[in-house]
Amino acid sequence: MRKNFGAKAWTYPQPVFIIAAYDENGTPDAMNAAWGGISDSEEISICLSAGHKTVKNILTRKAFTISMATAAQAAACDFVGIVSANQVPDKFQRAGFHAEKASQVDAPLIRELPMALECELVRYDPGTGRMVGRIVNVCADEAVLDETGKIDPEKLEPIVFDPVHNTYRKLGEIAGHAFRDGMQLK
Repeated sequence: MRKNFGAKAWTYPQPVFIIAAYDENGTPDAMNAAWGGISDSEEISICLSAGHKTVKNILTRKAFTISMATAAQAAACDFVGIVSANQVPDKFQRAGFHAEKASQVDAPLIRELPMALECELVRYDPGTGRMVGRIVNVCADEAVLDETGKIDPEKLEPIVFDPVHNTYRKLGEIAGHAFRDGMQLK
């Protein structure tokens, strides 16, 4: 038997994205966003309300980065989600974050978060809050790469948002192999 909960924004997993952009003075800003995902082979969509300072910065600069939040930085990642740069202009620094310019777009990378997508703004709908970015580069610190040079989720330790319990969770163990395990059912 199933229990009904009504209409809720509950899915598993919900990635914890840290969106970063420079303001008009070149000061880095970041915010936490859980509602987003890949929407095409080189496109990502996220839901961001128009009142965020980070959104204003993205609309001005036409570029942003999306870093994967990590277990090691969970408190800092939560902080940039609960504090607004409209009221706390130095929240990036208060989180303990340090910026370096992304190699492909006019936006900051967060040194403490070892994996990021560098994106160009494609469009933004202030009515729905849907922002679409074109992914122009994915970069990762060598510390989170495996012996073949690919990103190792166990080293990265990305966290996901559990909207039912309002918690962050680490990704778990391998449960199967994509594009392979289902072949036995053909």
